[in-house]
Amino acid sequence: MGEIKRVIALGFFDGVHIGHGALLNKTAERAKELGCMSTAFTFDRAPKEFVTGVPVPLLTSPTERSALIREVYGIEQVIVEPFDQEMMTMPWQDFIEDLLLRKYHAVHLVAGHDFHFGYKNQGTPELLQEYCTAHGIGCDIIPKVEYQGVTVSSTLIRSLVEAGEVERASEFLGHCHAMTGTVEHGFGIGKERLFPTVNLIPHGTTILPARGVYATKVHLESGETYPGVTNVGTRPTVGTGSGVTVETNLIGFSGDLYGQRIRVDFCLRLRDEMKFSSTKELHDQIAQDIAKTKSVFSKG
Repeated sequence: MGEIKRVIALGFFDGVHIGHGALLNKTAERAKELGCMSTAFTFDRAPKEFVTGVPVPLLTSPTERSALIREVYGIEQVIVEPFDQEMMTMPWQDFIEDLLLRKYHAVHLVAGHDFHFGYKNQGTPELLQEYCTAHGIGCDIIPKVEYQGVTVSSTLIRSLVEAGEVERASEFLGHCHAMTGTVEHGFGIGKERLFPTVNLIPHGTTILPARGVYATKVHLESGETYPGVTNVGTRPTVGTGSGVTVETNLIGFSGDLYGQRIRVDFCLRLRDEMKFSSTKELHDQIAQDIAKTKSVFSKG
């Protein structure tokens, strides 16, 4: 059995936005032309986080990035390499020769106009192109991608999500900002007095949308999708704690999802999180949120 030849897209791909999509589409195209495996190469953490020791807030976890790269762009394989001391100090030539060519058998590389790699980021798109040309390796450098005159970047999208502007963020992402996680046991208040909810615990340093209430789509392990109303915040009316939680009411679903892994797509911000004078007032507002969400999704 021969070694697997790969066309490899290079990048961190946080959020997997439409700028990344230009790289990934080109990678899939080249892989088809060459009869190779389409592949994306990324790291398990932000390089800046390892270098500085300071957590870097991100749009997606490595698992979420990998899933989006496969599902949205049809890339066959995602390589998630650890960014550690060895990776940080690796000369840029060794990054190409030892890692991409020898270990992963790349025959064609695709990178963005701002991709830097190797020790002290000394590797540049220009050096990558020159190396590939000199060694008979295919290479595409993708220019910056703009949307409505604005350069698409993960930094911009992070600021939009943190501001709660999930609709605007989705235009740059090419899909809704999503959160995945395992359904945890909550306080039971929603089930007893309001509407049954599923609870996700925010993980690591993944960015959450601004506190508020959102119309969402919820993807279950079964493959089923339900509309939902998701509250990101501290539940000021029921006063169960100060930590930020992500609670979703699944519209039209009944059953037990505890322990299941689900994905919540944030599609539209409905309103700010509010403190109500009673649980009845909160209940009535949630009913309005549900009605608005049904209306949003019934329009397509």
